[in-house]
Amino acid sequence: MARLTKKLKEAQAKIEKDRLYSLEEASALVKEITNTKFDASVDIAVRLGVDPRKANQMVRGVVSLPHGTGKDVKVLALVTPDKEAEAKEAGADFVGLDEYLDKIKSGWTDVDVIITMPSVMGKLGPLGRILGPRGLMPNPKTGTVTMDIAKAVTEVKAGKIDFKVDKTGIVHASIGKASFTADKIAGNANELLTTLIKLKPTAAKGTYVKSIYMSSTMSPSIAIDTKIG
Repeated sequence: MARLTKKLKEAQAKIEKDRLYSLEEASALVKEITNTKFDASVDIAVRLGVDPRKANQMVRGVVSLPHGTGKDVKVLALVTPDKEAEAKEAGADFVGLDEYLDKIKSGWTDVDVIITMPSVMGKLGPLGRILGPRGLMPNPKTGTVTMDIAKAVTEVKAGKIDFKVDKTGIVHASIGKASFTADKIAGNANELLTTLIKLKPTAAKGTYVKSIYMSSTMSPSIAIDTKIG
């Protein structure tokens, strides 16, 4: 077992064992126990009482974080020439079509989100094995396949994220940075959790939100009371 560093021991000492913190308490504490030299990401992990192998219990959605992600999201807009100006004006970092499809075929994936149009999706199919594992394949359900390219780019740049329950039943999401105020971290976390609760599948039985943990890059996790909202 790896030895705990002095900083990690100090951080763990500030977390009361077996205590469930409120969102507000956890948001303040996560700032206190973060000791990185860079602006660490604040993440949340929610274990849900669903079986993701069953289609009627899959939980997937999008949420616009009210205070943004704190991250400069790199957006690629794969669009036809008539939509290029719209994408550029909305703030897309890379705009084009065939030249970027060729770059992706060669292994280039240096973007966070890809937005495209329904008519272009056919060209992206063969790139699924490259984009799929990296979570970059556009999807109408997350608003990344649309004719309103400007709106999609603007929303992603402003803090819209998509999330999906993994095969172990956990939703992982980055909800901000350690430099955010505790209020902003709590506000973003609350927005995500509220959205998750709205998406509860009717087929899910028993306890839906089983556990919630908040952490920052390289920090211990803080257990949060699941009785929210």
